[in-house]
Amino acid sequence: MPGLSRYNRAMDSSPFEPERPRRLKRPLFRPVPVRMLIPNMITLLALCAGLTGVRLAMEGRLEWALAAIVFAAILDGVDGRVARYLKGTSRFGAELDSLADFFNFGVAPALILYFWGLHDIGQGGWIAALIFAVCASLRLARFNVMIDDPDKPAWASNFFVGMPAPMGAITVLLPIYLFFLGVPRNGVLLWFSFLFTIAMAALMISRLPVLSGKRVGKRVAPDMVVPIFVLVAVSAALLTTYPWQVLAVGTIAYLALLPLGFVSYRNHQQADEAARRAAVQAGGGEADDVPGQTVSAALSEEERRTRH
Repeated sequence: MPGLSRYNRAMDSSPFEPERPRRLKRPLFRPVPVRMLIPNMITLLALCAGLTGVRLAMEGRLEWALAAIVFAAILDGVDGRVARYLKGTSRFGAELDSLADFFNFGVAPALILYFWGLHDIGQGGWIAALIFAVCASLRLARFNVMIDDPDKPAWASNFFVGMPAPMGAITVLLPIYLFFLGVPRNGVLLWFSFLFTIAMAALMISRLPVLSGKRVGKRVAPDMVVPIFVLVAVSAALLTTYPWQVLAVGTIAYLALLPLGFVSYRNHQQADEAARRAAVQAGGGEADDVPGQTVSAALSEEERRTRH
């Protein structure tokens, strides 16, 4: 009967039946694998290190503030590799890594330099700190835009465009390394810090090709395992025993080796151009019709992405 069927439907939807099980709802979010959480935890740990570094600089404990920035840079080099090894890459992790890098290697070094000595210059010191932080953000934004370029040649994945943000943060702190090595914090060192900060900011947003080293360390020969362990142990011992000497010498050496990236990049470009011309001569076609090695859309995710 129609009336009875309406009554049954009303009883089925009645809230006064606690014994009747309610319809189960589908979860809004799927469970996240633990392997995808580990890289993000490392990134958050690096962010905490950068925040702590700013606090230590405000309290005048510059040694520990610099140690926090170096620790954040080490973690930044680890989280992406861990994500790729665990196959835990995600868009969320990439965005989180970019935001952490902006603070750790853009804001934190600028504030540490300002609290250390740039504030003695006046408004110019704050302007230098602002320029460095802004250039770090622009460099990271450009990196995120260029990372999925389908026309990027395969060999170009071994180069950064401009100085990477972590190395920019380590190098821009060179005046403080020199201060801890005994250089007096006078007008000469402060104005050198001012000019050096602007120069490092310009290198980050420049088009200078810089070797990334992403293809180094994927495979290690068996006879090189023990020497690598010894080298890592010696480097860690030197860094903890003579931190300012190691950081100062390493920074100067890194800046001196930057032209090698430009030379290597030009050699790759010339090799591509020679291969293109040879293909054109062999095929008798136009240069634009030959893909050559300068256009490669077959880059794998591991080669194209340096972060998770």
